[in-house]
Amino acid sequence: MRIKLDESMPSDAQAVATALGHDADTAAAEGLGGQPDQRVLAVSTDDDRILVALDRGFGDVRLHPPGTHAGIVVLRPSAQDAATVLQALTEFLEQPGLGDITGCNVVVRGQLVRVRRPEPPSD
Repeated sequence: MRIKLDESMPSDAQAVATALGHDADTAAAEGLGGQPDQRVLAVSTDDDRILVALDRGFGDVRLHPPGTHAGIVVLRPSAQDAATVLQALTEFLEQPGLGDITGCNVVVRGQLVRVRRPEPPSD
């Protein structure tokens, strides 16, 4: 999976994702730190990368409807310390049977994964 890690993710998140076989880059490495969410999401979409973040605002489907971006994953770990966040990221990326989440809005809280997929085109 091609992912972009939001600035809210711990600095070791890229190494974790890469070790699990994913093509990961970071918003911070691209100079997107402090940029508005819309800008970070636009760059992620332009790069065809699924954005992984802790920011709950990215989970709002009214602001970011499924299918209008490359994909959004919002991690909701039990705590915000680096170890807990990295564990949540690892568990998500190792999850079998997730399928294609391109263009989807995904919220992950523990073992609960909610996926909102784009509406199929109407005829």
